[in-house]
Amino acid sequence: MTSSSNVDSAFALATEQYQSIGVNVGAALKTLSTIAISVHCWQGDDVAGFENTGEALGSGLAVTGNYPGRARTVDELRSDLEMAYSLIPGRHRLNLHALYGEFDGHVERDEIGVEHFQGWMEWARAQSISLDFNPSYFSHPKANDGLTLAHPDAGIRKFWIDHGIACRQIAAEMGAAQGNPCVNNTWVPDGYKDRPADRTTPRVRLAESLDTIFADPIDASHLLEAVECKLFGIGSESYVVGSHEFYMGYSITRNKVLCLDAGHFHPTEVISDKISSTLMYVPELLLHVSRGVRWDSDHVVTMSDELQAIMQEIVRGNHLKRVHIGLDFFDASINRIAAWAIGTRNTLKALLMALLEPTAELKRLELEGDLTARLALMEEQKTMPFGAIWDHYCQSSGVPVGRQWLDAVRGYESSVLSSRSDAAENAIA
Repeated sequence: MTSSSNVDSAFALATEQYQSIGVNVGAALKTLSTIAISVHCWQGDDVAGFENTGEALGSGLAVTGNYPGRARTVDELRSDLEMAYSLIPGRHRLNLHALYGEFDGHVERDEIGVEHFQGWMEWARAQSISLDFNPSYFSHPKANDGLTLAHPDAGIRKFWIDHGIACRQIAAEMGAAQGNPCVNNTWVPDGYKDRPADRTTPRVRLAESLDTIFADPIDASHLLEAVECKLFGIGSESYVVGSHEFYMGYSITRNKVLCLDAGHFHPTEVISDKISSTLMYVPELLLHVSRGVRWDSDHVVTMSDELQAIMQEIVRGNHLKRVHIGLDFFDASINRIAAWAIGTRNTLKALLMALLEPTAELKRLELEGDLTARLALMEEQKTMPFGAIWDHYCQSSGVPVGRQWLDAVRGYESSVLSSRSDAAENAIA
């Protein structure tokens, strides 16, 4: 176990090393402390939600695994979230999907209202966190054929349009109550498994549906509206209506936030290279930090080269005030609270690593044409004592240092998760 004095000593030495290359560690930590990651609620219950309709997860979404202790109620999910937040340094947000409301009996999605999320708003206020929101265009009988806002049936389109309008109002109420904008992100699964005969008309319908949803203006101090693209999905391998090009054009022409999900592109395509280009034309970006593995888009975030590249682009481009960072993964093969902790801590680690770069020096060398020194310093940076700075940040934030967070998760699993009634049926085979 790492002692407090050891952390302090290592931090002092590491700070000296960073100072020697012109990096202000204190300034980096101060900036990091202001960045709020939007932690996604759906990791805690395998995207089941609380509609209690018995409707299976669908519309291109699948969760793999059967680890014991899935949250089955709102109270259980909130308890698990509180545990996860206690392991993560800083003050962060919560990203809710519409199917996570507190419903007294069956409530159709086009009839949901802010009253179904008052409990979440009160909980968030008590926890001193802010909320973000998402319409839920999946796992519903009216989405079973893979089309929602682009559906050829005007009645089905109207149902989903009304759902989108209701979600805007809920998100705006959340933003007004918490005193900062709620990011409301629209993703729809619409597409076809095989090659369509008509790629144009569904996109016309989608644009018209979105325009109807966004028709009434809402105060931007309460609501930020994002739209999310995807290359392909399960059941829409050949054609997705809301492609990157569709939503890039839509964001530019409608002044919307563009959401880039790290798992929504070709397996050899990365979003880090898109950040600087898209921010030339759209007002702000929402990032869904995830990890794609082959055809699956939502693995737990690890400390990968791409994760570091994403954060480097945000910091080097001075884009922190224009980029909203959220998480989007769901893994039921491991402890779900550990998944939150691993993914969020890694995201923050990558941000800290980017903030500890001698960015001004690297840009100067590049401008002067000294590409040799630029590459050399970038590579030398990789062996700087970043870990000592991170441990100090965790210790000063009152969260576990190093591997100690895993002991806390195991204790919670033993005292709380193991007692949930469906633990036996979910036991690992």
